[in-house]
Amino acid sequence: MRFDAGRILLLLSAVGLLPIALSYGAFPATTLDYLFDIEVANVNSTHIYRAVMGLYLGNLLFWLAGAWLPKLKPFALVTLALFMLSLATGRLLSIAVDGMPHWLMVVYLSLEVIIGSAALLVLMHEHHTP
Repeated sequence: MRFDAGRILLLLSAVGLLPIALSYGAFPATTLDYLFDIEVANVNSTHIYRAVMGLYLGNLLFWLAGAWLPKLKPFALVTLALFMLSLATGRLLSIAVDGMPHWLMVVYLSLEVIIGSAALLVLMHEHHTP
């Protein structure tokens, strides 16, 4: 069995982002207050965080499908790169406009840049390898 960097990247990303997705939406009033001192005080804010969780979970499911179904893998890697690098871009904009966030958000930013870039590298490598 040959090493499949794309499959491993998709699996690790899906598993790694699952707790983040759940922290945003499963019990947002509890987890976001505990992690980031964010008060989720009404139905509208809970709704937004649960929608974000749904967005994360939908992508995670697609990445898992791409890890197991070879025809979907290139598309899953594209969405992984787009998802991660879009989050990173938004975080960089926020740092420029709003200042430095909680240290965990900086960790997320670093991982998003690394994972998004890795997805692009795997795509380029697999596209040029017969």
